[in-house]
Amino acid sequence: MTVQRRPGWWYPYIFVGGFMVVLMVNFTMAYFANSTFSGLSTDHAYEKGLAYNQTLAAAQKQEEMGWAVDLQVEPEANHGAHITVSYKDKAGKPVDGLVVKAQLVRPTAKGHDRNVALAPIAPGTYATMQEMPLAGIWDLSLLATGDEATYLVNRRILVP
Repeated sequence: MTVQRRPGWWYPYIFVGGFMVVLMVNFTMAYFANSTFSGLSTDHAYEKGLAYNQTLAAAQKQEEMGWAVDLQVEPEANHGAHITVSYKDKAGKPVDGLVVKAQLVRPTAKGHDRNVALAPIAPGTYATMQEMPLAGIWDLSLLATGDEATYLVNRRILVP
């Protein structure tokens, strides 16, 4: 004699199977969320956030200096860029005796960044010629330091 099952005996298994599918999807998404890009694009973001007031004060001091900065970036062959920058004070006189350093950062690809020094070529004018490893967009940060003066210029440039 066979025992017949009641109709709908498999309904609880549908719920268990559905929850198992949801759990598998959640664990898969959690794995990929933790094993891929961390979402951080700035090193030491917390420390930079704490120093934000100092950054604002430095920008205010730089604005009060009243310098005029003329930055020229001319494309050259082989992904080259000829960078020329000139500094003039409030009175329009060239600012000499600066140490000018440039940081070139490729925003879309790590490992190609470079730090270079610009050489003085005329009173208040500094230049460098760089052959970049890749064509495209680069972020240029120029830091000029001198006697009790620091001046920062940030620009995005295009290297053909």
